[in-house]
Amino acid sequence: MDQFKFASGALTFTSVLGFSMALGGTAADAACDDAGMCTFEDGGSYHIRTPDTAKGETIPAVVFLHGFGSSGEGALKMRGTVKALQDRGYAVIAPDGARRADGRRSWNFFPGWEGRDETAFLQSVVDDAKERFDVDPENVVLAGFSAGGFMVNYLACETPDMFAAYAPVAGGFWRPQPSECNGPIRLHHTHGWSDTVVPLEGRYLRNGTFQQGDIYAGLEVWRDALGCETHAPSRVWSEDKDHVRQWSCGDNSEIRFTLHPGGHAIPQGWADKMVDWFEYAQPSQ
Repeated sequence: MDQFKFASGALTFTSVLGFSMALGGTAADAACDDAGMCTFEDGGSYHIRTPDTAKGETIPAVVFLHGFGSSGEGALKMRGTVKALQDRGYAVIAPDGARRADGRRSWNFFPGWEGRDETAFLQSVVDDAKERFDVDPENVVLAGFSAGGFMVNYLACETPDMFAAYAPVAGGFWRPQPSECNGPIRLHHTHGWSDTVVPLEGRYLRNGTFQQGDIYAGLEVWRDALGCETHAPSRVWSEDKDHVRQWSCGDNSEIRFTLHPGGHAIPQGWADKMVDWFEYAQPSQ
């Protein structure tokens, strides 16, 4: 069977990939050090950078999920991206993926894998950041790169109302991809034309054991989930060297797909473009 419906419930990690982890990050409160690393009693952790100037009493935020083998601390080393978000008044929250048996970290995105419940973990991160750093839980974007981008798509598919918007970079679905997802959502997908790690057409991994999905096929799943009247985009344009397509499919139902000329990377200027998009349709406070 080529496709399946994304079932509700916990997202878990597979023992096939050699993962060994506890269900970390579900405690009510985390202990934070002076460097902005917050650790839950059961092992989950996140890193945070707050803006110098807040927009109001509460702070909007971008929860950014790192790529395979990296960490929350590693994500914060993208200083240009982090500074751009801070300059726009956003906190940057970088959770740590669960540690594999080989010591590397990644995300538990594919349905049926065993391990950490990532939905519960990320909810605990947002809840803790709300209490500790005055983050506005109604004004948080979930973004991620590569494996983090896969995680963004799968979480959006299962729990579309958990975050205000979703912004994956270089990550979509794996095969068999979901036959349908929940909605509505606002999705800002960015991908590199020259990406060979997560190619637009997908690729096989581990001698065919796993298959990255076709990015365009994943966008079709989202168009169906949002009830878009046609597959044709509402608008197409070029911006600098980027090619952009947008589907506007009703209240809080929107897809923006940006194709940049680079490879497997977060393109320069991504943060400002994403925030411009996120804030454009936000209701006035």
